[in-house]
Amino acid sequence: MSPPANTLTARWAAHLDDRQTVLSGAGVYPLLALLARYATGPARTELHAVAPTAATPVDSPTTRLAAGFWSRAGLPLGRRWLTEVDAQTRGELTGDPTVDQPRLDRWVHDHTDGLITRMPVPVGPGTALVLATALSVLVDWATPFRPVPYRPATGPWQGRTLAGLHRGGGDPTALRVADTPAGPVSLLTVAGNADVDVLLALGPDGQPAARVLPAAIGALDHPATLPAPAGPGVTEDTVDGHDDRPELLVRTVGFTVTGEHDLLDHADLFGLATAARDGDHFPDISPRLSVSDARQSARAEFTATGLRAAAVTALAMRAGGAAPRATVRRRRVRLDVDRPFGFLAVHRPTGLVLVAGWVTDPTPA
Repeated sequence: MSPPANTLTARWAAHLDDRQTVLSGAGVYPLLALLARYATGPARTELHAVAPTAATPVDSPTTRLAAGFWSRAGLPLGRRWLTEVDAQTRGELTGDPTVDQPRLDRWVHDHTDGLITRMPVPVGPGTALVLATALSVLVDWATPFRPVPYRPATGPWQGRTLAGLHRGGGDPTALRVADTPAGPVSLLTVAGNADVDVLLALGPDGQPAARVLPAAIGALDHPATLPAPAGPGVTEDTVDGHDDRPELLVRTVGFTVTGEHDLLDHADLFGLATAARDGDHFPDISPRLSVSDARQSARAEFTATGLRAAAVTALAMRAGGAAPRATVRRRRVRLDVDRPFGFLAVHRPTGLVLVAGWVTDPTPA
């Protein structure tokens, strides 16, 4: 049975458009589970529906999950919060953003090895509490790729020289074709040398991220497979060799993907609809707290030697009444490509999807 955080990741991925991005349900889930534990009334019901159990710590040499909580000086904190939450994870906000923001940004930098450098939520005089997690993943491939410049002959990448990654002599069982609601999805397991693997997911031509990524996550638990030649991007032929052992040839591309997510854009998805409205939702933390901001910043780099990824998730909370949450209009640019693909970084012992992403613009050579 897959971890409940995977269900959140799949539901979140189903809301994506086809822009390049990366996200981590495994980074959000611990905060939602923590809030569910201290919430009351409808806020607790909604949060508990999304995060019904406490987050299970990942015991891994490749993966770290840090948590930090900062409260405004003078904010009354409940005895239960002070007793149950490790004092080493708690800090204080001065109310001066010129002091508080750099301090939180340093925490982010230090807990993601510099992959992310800013706390996703801004802090100001009205910020009562900030809750954050920093997830970092560092994977070295068991068998590295060979960097070879790749110049596609057709499609939107035609004419570009990309950071191609080639590898031959592999085990064909690393590639399987899953029969999913989105159609056949080719899943290539790129094995790490410790306990995290990365799955590259190539769906049928034209299938969007919102279908391919949830289908790939579902295939972790339901591995119904089709013959390899039925998979997108898969061909099979017979060639001369030194022996009769089958081999797998892989040609993919390197990529660097970033994602910035406003969780309150889909407040229902994260169980935050009631918690984001004024009210006394978390009395065991502090009176009249509500969520004023909830965001995640994520980044993943896939190279010939491994994967580096990090995700920082942060919730800001206000105390008492406050002005309605502001919205900002921004320019959005869509990149259309012939064959976008998804990826999942999966903790092998538990099946937990640490990060998931969608690649449309690979790294140039």
